[in-house]
Amino acid sequence: MSGRARLALCSYAATLMAAGALLPLVDPAGWMLQAAFLLALQSGVGALARRVPLAGALTIGAQALVTLLALTVVFVREAAILWLVPGPEAIARFGDLFAAGYDDVSRYAIPAPATDGIRLMLIGGVLVIGLAVDALAVTYRSAAPAGLPLLALYTVAAGLSDGGAGWLWFLLAASGYLLLLLAEGRDRLSQWGRVFGGPAPNRARPGSPVESGGAAHAPVRTGRRIGAVALGVALVVPAALPALDGGLFDGTGSGPGGGGGGGGTISAVNPLVSLQDSLNQPQDREVLRYRTNAPDTQGMYLRIVALDRFDGTAWRSSERKVQGVPDRLPEPDGLSPAVGVTEIKTNLSAADSYKQSWLPMPYPATQVAIGGRWRYEPAGRTLVGDRGQTTGGVQYSVNSLVLRPTREQLARAMAPPSELKREYTQVPDVLPESVKETALRVTRGSANDFERATKLQEWFAEDGGFTYNTQVRSGTGVAAINRFLTQKEGFCVHFSFSMAAMARTLGIPARVAVGFTPGSPQSDGTMSVGLRDAHAWPELYFEGVGWTRFEPTPTRGSVPEYAQEQAPSGSATDPARPEAGDTAEPSARPTAPDACPEHERRLGECGAAAPRDIEQQTDAGFPWQAVLFTSLGVVAGLVLLLLPLLWRISTRTRRLSAVGQTPPKPGAKSGAKSGRKGAGAVDPVGAGALAHAGGLVAPVDDPAGTLAVWQEITDTAWDLGILPDESQTPRKAAARIVRLGKLTDEPAAAMHRTARAVEQVLYAPAPRPATGLADDAYLIRAGLREGVNRWTRLRALLLPRSSVRVVWALSSRWESLRPRLTLPEWLTRFPRPTRQRG
Repeated sequence: MSGRARLALCSYAATLMAAGALLPLVDPAGWMLQAAFLLALQSGVGALARRVPLAGALTIGAQALVTLLALTVVFVREAAILWLVPGPEAIARFGDLFAAGYDDVSRYAIPAPATDGIRLMLIGGVLVIGLAVDALAVTYRSAAPAGLPLLALYTVAAGLSDGGAGWLWFLLAASGYLLLLLAEGRDRLSQWGRVFGGPAPNRARPGSPVESGGAAHAPVRTGRRIGAVALGVALVVPAALPALDGGLFDGTGSGPGGGGGGGGTISAVNPLVSLQDSLNQPQDREVLRYRTNAPDTQGMYLRIVALDRFDGTAWRSSERKVQGVPDRLPEPDGLSPAVGVTEIKTNLSAADSYKQSWLPMPYPATQVAIGGRWRYEPAGRTLVGDRGQTTGGVQYSVNSLVLRPTREQLARAMAPPSELKREYTQVPDVLPESVKETALRVTRGSANDFERATKLQEWFAEDGGFTYNTQVRSGTGVAAINRFLTQKEGFCVHFSFSMAAMARTLGIPARVAVGFTPGSPQSDGTMSVGLRDAHAWPELYFEGVGWTRFEPTPTRGSVPEYAQEQAPSGSATDPARPEAGDTAEPSARPTAPDACPEHERRLGECGAAAPRDIEQQTDAGFPWQAVLFTSLGVVAGLVLLLLPLLWRISTRTRRLSAVGQTPPKPGAKSGAKSGRKGAGAVDPVGAGALAHAGGLVAPVDDPAGTLAVWQEITDTAWDLGILPDESQTPRKAAARIVRLGKLTDEPAAAMHRTARAVEQVLYAPAPRPATGLADDAYLIRAGLREGVNRWTRLRALLLPRSSVRVVWALSSRWESLRPRLTLPEWLTRFPRPTRQRG
């Protein structure tokens, strides 16, 4: 393996090893396989371009072009020209994916789901780093600066994971960099000559880079070891190391989310980062459409997740155990049978463009009918997608309870359980005392926790002089709360978090819910929920009622009836005697006295409604167009990869047919393996060639045919690693090929015969006709191939070095057109191999 090949392999391995630090950021980790394949494609293009050889800038440009085409095929082929070439639509699609990826990074906690946008950012980032490392370490042979992009890749991973990229990942990235430095050092050392590698072995094998009776060069042995170790570590270690948190769900048995009812954990998430962006969208894009048989939709808040942990920097969702979705959800915590409830049913449909892991549902849900991979988190009574499951395009049905507690029930609420109170009243030590002092001042004179809660709500919504403004600086930490209480300007995030924090300072269990307000009624009886309906509100716990919604944000949502200062006119419901239609205990399903009763008809033909941007899926039949274009693309790709091989076969056939070829018989062996005695002897009459051909051949009278055979032999040697030297005479060139190619017996004799025939053509006044030149060419080719290893033979077959002559021919055409074209000098300069002496 050449020095640059070792460097390229180590560059590829080092980039993959550094990219391993990104694995804990996203679950699942299948994107790494795509990145490894595309990175290998990028490295292969660079190796091919350097073999041509192309200028460094052209090599990097070719790699960048192929990388762009590969990303186009993987991510935006539907918008590309012929599924390959990125046009304006594909470029715009790339922009949309990057924007979506940026939003997803802001929305999800670690580990995030592998959405298309996040995958594009990860794979594209790895390919950019890989291109930089390859350019520095291989193209420009400067491995030391290549550590900077590798360090940048690890630093980004460590920063995003908030310290989650541990020392194992750093050790892996550092090992890749050290391998790269070691490979470059051995390559530089080998250029000074032979390195002593210990005593010579007693035997040598054909094809090994040894002199007769000598030992393999130490750099070659070390390069092989480096390549094997680097490739093995790059492919095995990232897959074997743990992804730290095990993904979004870390099942107790067979992996994330495994098992129908097994356990697992749900990682902390903060969906509020993008809430402000949703509220400030220039157009209110619909994300949900639903029908419900609830008598009043004013309180139909669609809850996504509850944030219950306040650490001083932000409100977050705690890491909790998850389980399979039960047929019927457990009863809500703290709910007493004395509270009036009504069970309703809601059919919901999410837009295809609305993709996130948490399922919007009315609270508290009692039963959920949905397809896909979903898990249930009991503490928050939420459903979250497993293994990449999102809400995009899903349709589902939710049974939920409408709670109607009275103000008296809330005022007489008993003390909450000590464990619950301890968890949900925690505030960070850095919370300013002014927050608690303000809470005490606002709630002065209150007789119970419910009165304190309603006074806090009224102070934020009416009496405190606060202004609703979505353009202010966002934030949920201590500094943001203190700033909000001082400036008295913000939006739902500030109102809900501040009220929850102040309630906790008063000893009231509190958390923050995130979701949507009820939305807007439509003419067809459905409710439409848009991005601007995104909302956050506080939930306070009262024993006997459970988690109870409050609305401190002015001009947003609706204040629950029990939290209003004056209840609407009419007698209150006797808690001991629920009204007709109420149940003291949640029923299994809405009452259905007939096939489609009134409350089912309210759902719209007893079925779900689809949002406007969701079309019914129809069977389009067999996708023959997609299959045809895919097949053509695969065939075109194979033909493109095989072009050097096809050109070489065509050129060999054309050259040797000019002198009348007789291909060697199958199984015929050259002198390279049929006895080594008489090595290097010359057969002056060409008897060996005639015997090898199996019969007599006509002499060659055409001088051009003789020179074509000589060109073919020179190119064959070049393909197998012996560079052509145009400065030597045919006799010296033949001796050089015999020596470097380790030709013996008949192949060596054929080489010398061909050289004498070329000298006759070039120098003799009356050249004598030559015989058997085509057979001699086959004999020489067989001898040269037996003198190299299998990898060199395969490389000569698929990527022959002599195919650069096509580039030279095109360059000559460009040279002829240059007077009529204005092109940069570097674009038409393709250097030829240097004239070397063997």
